[in-house]
Formats: sequence, structure tokens, C-alpha cells
Amino acid sequence: MLVLIQRVTQASVHVDDVAVGRIGPGLLTLVGMEPGDSEAQIARMADRLLGYRVFADEGGKMNRSLADTGGGLLLVSQFTLAADTSSGMRPGFSTAAAPAEAERGFNRLVDICRQKHAPGVETGQFGAHMVVSLVNDGPVTFLLRP
Repeated sequence: MLVLIQRVTQASVHVDDVAVGRIGPGLLTLVGMEPGDSEAQIARMADRLLGYRVFADEGGKMNRSLADTGGGLLLVSQFTLAADTSSGMRPGFSTAAAPAEAERGFNRLVDICRQKHAPGVETGQFGAHMVVSLVNDGPVTFLLRP
């Protein structure tokens, strides 16, 4: 599993010109599932997403987490994160989880995050063509693995 998090002041996902997910300050999270991602890895990633300290404290240091700030979490499935880009001029997708496996894992991540983050978890639409808009704050962007 690969997860790209971006600290945002706002973010949204549209499908067919309809907003399906929208947050104010918080984290936009692009999620690439890989074959064999386990329940333990998914649970650990949920904990990392909610506990990763990327928000400024009173002194301006990245010492506060999403759980601390009560910010929004927007989870968007993005299989292209798991692409093999090691050679050639075109990505390969044999390193990404098959769609059914990826959807199960992504939905499990969403469920865990919703259980643990009362302020709110929004999502895109799995498998759809999505238009993602964001205002990256910082810019602050990190690639996480479980």
C-alpha cells in the first residue's frame, strides 16, 4: 500500500461534475493498494493517517496530527500510485492490486478511519473518473507505507 498525503486548506472530488467528497483544512489522501495488503497493514495505515504529525503547533513546528486538529480526511483511491515506473516510457500496472482486491482494501481503510475519526471522513468514488481539486498548504506532501 502506498499513500500520498497532502496537507490542504481545502480539497474536493467531483464525478460527472457532482461533488462526491469535500473537506476544509485537513489531509487529502491518495491511496494505492498493492497485491496482498493485509488487514494489519490497513489498520496501521489508518493509525498513521490520523496520527501523523504534519500540522503546526503554537511554535510553528509540525507537531500536531489530524486527530489533534479535528481536520477533514479525504480518501481517494488511486491505483496509478502503485504503478511500476522502473523502465520504459509507459507505466505498468501489474504491481497494483486487482480492482476487486483494491476496492475491498480501500473500503476497509475508509471504515477504520470513519470509526476512529469522528470529525469526518470523505471519499472519492472507487473506479470512477474523478476530478480532484486541492489547495496544498505549505506545500506539505508525504509518501507513506504501512
